[in-house]
Order: sequence, then structure tokens, then C-alpha cells
Amino acid sequence: MAGIALSTSAFNDHALIPRYYTRDGEDVSPPLEWSDVPEGAAELLLLCEDPDAPSGTFVHWLVTGIDPAARSVNAGETPQGGTPLTNGFGGTGWGGPQPPVGDEAHRYFFRLYALPGPAGVPDGASAEDVHGTVDGPALASGNIVGLYQR
Repeated sequence: MAGIALSTSAFNDHALIPRYYTRDGEDVSPPLEWSDVPEGAAELLLLCEDPDAPSGTFVHWLVTGIDPAARSVNAGETPQGGTPLTNGFGGTGWGGPQPPVGDEAHRYFFRLYALPGPAGVPDGASAEDVHGTVDGPALASGNIVGLYQR
């Protein structure tokens, strides 16, 4: 699968996510930039997940229907054309990191997928459901990982 170059000015790959972007801070989604979206992409899907959560992989952000011409999203905003879905906290849109106190640093995978058609991911989908739906048909994907510990 081809690669989308995904980055953020908020933190480096595999580095700590600043408190500002977490539920301990302002709980604002970080800014993201991307490039190398392949031709033929009908929409982009954004997923932020924590595979280290005690109850299993936790969805922090799920946005479908993102305009494939979009190349960034500002902090605290929804990507252009995107529809934010329910996160693991039961809210809509971004729900920042909040791992249990005392846990080792959790990993937060921000994943962007280029899809050939509508994602078809239902509201409230688990991370496993998202992967099961988009991993096969995705034209390209990219990710960046942030860490957070309390």
C-alpha cells in the first residue's frame, strides 16, 4: 500500500504529546498536515487510537468523508468536509489522551487513509471495526505516533 506523509507541528513522531492536546489540558485536537494522497481517492478517513488502553484499543478521534483535496487541519478543527463520529468517551470528535495514572506511556496512533469510495464506517465504530472496513480497500495510508503518560 502506498504511503501518505502525515505529520504535526505539535510533536515529533514517537515523542510526547503536549498536555495542551490531552484531557488533562485543553483537550484540543492537534494540527495535522499530509501529502502524497493518491489520485483516485474519493475520501479520507482519520483515526486516532490507543492500543495500550486497559479495556482494549480505544478510539480517540474518528472522522470520515474528509475531502481528498484537503492537506491539513488546524488544531481544534474538523478536517475539511469531514464528519466527526463518536469516540470512545461517548462524545463526538476529538477526545484527547487520558491514560490511567501510573501506566507506562500510552501510544496514540494517528492514521489517515485514502479510500476509493465512502468508508461505510458506522458511528461509534470500534478501532477493530474501522481496520476491518478500510485496511483492505485503502489506496494509501500514513501514520504518526504520539506518547502520553500521567
